[in-house]
Amino acid sequence: MASLEQQRIEFANRKFLATPLSGLIAWFLVGLSGLLFPDRITVWILFIATGSIVYLALFVSKFTGENFLDKTKPKNVFDGLFLYTVAQAVLVYAIAIPFFLKDYTSLPLTVGVLTGTMWLPFSWIIKHWVGIFHSLTRTILIVLLWYLFPEQRFVVIPFTIVVIYIITLIFLTKRNKQELL
Repeated sequence: MASLEQQRIEFANRKFLATPLSGLIAWFLVGLSGLLFPDRITVWILFIATGSIVYLALFVSKFTGENFLDKTKPKNVFDGLFLYTVAQAVLVYAIAIPFFLKDYTSLPLTVGVLTGTMWLPFSWIIKHWVGIFHSLTRTILIVLLWYLFPEQRFVVIPFTIVVIYIITLIFLTKRNKQELL
């Protein structure tokens, strides 16, 4: 079995495109729903879309070459750690749901910020600033926009998260290209 540092390096050398692409798709659908449908429908789209990011990533990974379901890949302890960060993101719904029941417009704020926290340990694992950028930018902008656009929270916040995902994907792609040089 490879050392912990060897496994971290192996994990860090992956593409990491499927999960952010899936997050981008999910939040884009939420923003689109915010534009087209009443909030009572959009809240359900938000719950379903963000709750489906992991499953969508499993599907998308087949097209990005990451293939998360490939059983022939050697075990890597950081895959387990990453799954714990995903579980952490799911558990934050325990905070989001009670606030949602008091003020349904809190949902883009709570889910947007809390699920973005998984990018911090990701940055540590891969020893790259992209996750810190994603998490901090996402948190600061979501809070700011939540106050600035109270009537458009289900549109402005999701599309801001989409833009952050696009920037993150650019950084991840450039990181991958730089490592190949």
